[in-house]
Amino acid sequence: MLTFSSTTHAVAEDIAPEMATGRQSDQFATFTSSIVVSAHPLATEAGYKILQKGGTAADAAVAVQAMLTLVEPQSSGIGGGAFMLYWNQESQKLQAFDGRETAPLKADHQLFYQDGKPMRWIDALVGGRSVGTPGVLKLLEDVHKQNGKLLWSNLFTDAIEQSNAGFIVSPRLHKLIASGINPGLNRYPASRSYFYLEDGSPLPIGHLRKNPELAESLSLIANEGTDVFYSGSIGKNIIDAVAQTEDNPGLLSLTDLQNYKSLERSPICLPYKKYKVCGFPPPTSGGVTVLQILKLLESQPMDQLDPTGGKFNHLFTQASRLAFADRNRYLADSDFVYVPTLELLDTNYVKNRASLIRMDQDLGSAQPGDPVRSASLLADDMSPELPSTSHFVIVDKWGNAVSMTSSIEMAFGSTLMTGGFLLNNQLTDFSFKAINNKRIIANRVQPGKRPRSSMSPFMVFDEEGKLFAAIGSPGGSRIINYVAQSLLLMLNTELSLQEIVNQPHISNRNGLTELEEGTKATQLAAELSIKGHQIKVRDLNSGLHGFRRTEDGSWEAGVDNRREGLALGD
Repeated sequence: MLTFSSTTHAVAEDIAPEMATGRQSDQFATFTSSIVVSAHPLATEAGYKILQKGGTAADAAVAVQAMLTLVEPQSSGIGGGAFMLYWNQESQKLQAFDGRETAPLKADHQLFYQDGKPMRWIDALVGGRSVGTPGVLKLLEDVHKQNGKLLWSNLFTDAIEQSNAGFIVSPRLHKLIASGINPGLNRYPASRSYFYLEDGSPLPIGHLRKNPELAESLSLIANEGTDVFYSGSIGKNIIDAVAQTEDNPGLLSLTDLQNYKSLERSPICLPYKKYKVCGFPPPTSGGVTVLQILKLLESQPMDQLDPTGGKFNHLFTQASRLAFADRNRYLADSDFVYVPTLELLDTNYVKNRASLIRMDQDLGSAQPGDPVRSASLLADDMSPELPSTSHFVIVDKWGNAVSMTSSIEMAFGSTLMTGGFLLNNQLTDFSFKAINNKRIIANRVQPGKRPRSSMSPFMVFDEEGKLFAAIGSPGGSRIINYVAQSLLLMLNTELSLQEIVNQPHISNRNGLTELEEGTKATQLAAELSIKGHQIKVRDLNSGLHGFRRTEDGSWEAGVDNRREGLALGD
């Protein structure tokens, strides 16, 4: 049963962005030249068709995201945002594209205040107030202009046709609607009529759900480009939907849409053993925090420890505690506040932090370090950050690759629907308070600012500089733990990638040590409790999707069996 607390910290500890809905069969698959792995079979098929037509990984990414908007509406879509790592094989260049949502220009630090005090997260979530400027389409357009081969207009064909023909409601989508995980899904007419039958019951498993409104929106975007979304008829409908939400209107304006730009940032890469591991810089905290976890454990004999055992997972939780303490103090949009990215990853700083780890005792609540002597000037952020998210990876026949995480935040986002797609609630990823105990919070609301994220698309390169692997996951702030755990296993064990993504999860975000319900992870409870861990057994519903190059040069797929994804390739 879900319970909602008045404190965002309690929300962050207690609620997952999407509930577990069962497991599918394992997929042990390898492909020799190309691969697509996404969270839904129809999205994977759409991307694979583009590759078969001579498209690049950039082309295929557009097709995958367009289809995910239709078939996985609770997780991502053109009403949300994304982060993408793109590897250009010919130029040997890794690019980082930021399509994160932005706060309205009219917003200020009291965006989520009512009657002089911060709102409850659950009250801020639903409606127009939480909607940020969607960024995923601008990101895809920029990536396509630089790296695409096929016409933009041809990349939406499958999603348009499927929207008109309809898709079969999966057990996962049905269960998420029926669960009431987002209490606003039946509040507004557009989403209520789309996700529920006339008698008020949730769409049943096997129901054919058509979406002609989305088909029309995608057709306009295919033929007119993103201008129709950011300054044309679709954009105007978005603004109307946000402003006309009487119970919780938002501040988003057409000017916000017209001014939106996706940004190309510099990836952050560090050596780990014989590999180079690359993640995304702020405004997502995922890259810095995952890399910190890896570096904090680099001197530990992780390759000699049982990855399912108490020692391995105790060390993992301790490194995660330290990294999350720094994350909660320093990580935010670096275009608005100084983020000490280099200092947090400095070898001497990490070495000093790692010295705090004890094999026989849990650290308890770790305090942030002070790499630039500014810790006393900042307060910790307690935003809940519950992105309902999707991750996909692609490699084309030329060796170009995508690792992209996209999101609308909570399951079903703000629940506002226009043009056949849901609008995000990403602004609730900001801290609702700007100041705590007279200290500024880095991730406070500011006009035009991008809220901090935990999305963690990663790529790994071998000692010769060749692309070795890519991975990412949904899962709110637990994304960081899911991805860090997978990278540790990938680079320290002989497990197959499929075995890695299906490993039982252990998560610690500088609070409780969470063990994945219904798995062997629960057997660690007694051993970890003796070391002082406070244990909670719960669903830890990742959606890890990745690829890794094998010794013979083929691509090995990893498809998290907690979701309904599929790998296809040649």
